[in-house]
Amino acid sequence: MINLALLPFNSFQENTYILSDETGECIIVDPGNSNEREDQKISSYIEKNELKPVMIVNTHGHVDHLLGADYLKKKYNIPFALRREDEFLVDTAPVQGRMYGFNIDEAPSVDMYLENTETLKFGNSILQIIHTPGHSPGHISIYSKDNKFVITGDVLFMGSIGRTDLPGGDYKQLMQSILGKLIPLGTDVTVYPGHGRSSTIGVEMERNPFISEVINGDVNF
Repeated sequence: MINLALLPFNSFQENTYILSDETGECIIVDPGNSNEREDQKISSYIEKNELKPVMIVNTHGHVDHLLGADYLKKKYNIPFALRREDEFLVDTAPVQGRMYGFNIDEAPSVDMYLENTETLKFGNSILQIIHTPGHSPGHISIYSKDNKFVITGDVLFMGSIGRTDLPGGDYKQLMQSILGKLIPLGTDVTVYPGHGRSSTIGVEMERNPFISEVINGDVNF
């Protein structure tokens, strides 16, 4: 059974997730911790719960989702993973950071490319990696079939979708990712987004205007 902890970080209120199971191993998804206070908060959670971090996994390479990657890599000596298509965003993290008021001395190095695997394993748990481009070219969603949840990063939010006006964004790709890859997971699957509150696939099919207008045939893409 996977335990999911949510820690909102930085001025963008980015959702950092810590996934752990009964073995005590854990992975950290989209570490947005951006200062010493936030570094201490995530480390305290890990230590209080006697967890053993084994990997950092990013849904995509935008700066607000990786501000804490270098800190965690060094503190726990663990690899940092994402898809290769988003490495150009990681490489420009210091520039992105200056644009939004974050101080990043050096971009974190990528240790593992997720296009080389369909699953991630930690402890007794297996997660499925789903390529969901549109917000960025290498964006992934992280799905647990056994626990019926999906971490959607900045592709799908409660009542909204990810923006597509940033480098590598593509509205058609984004909607194809949502309709072709996320919706088929099932209405009872919980959606944990990169910002804001959680939802379910079923609720978003009914209430998310970007999805319902396509399902109802009001908009073509």
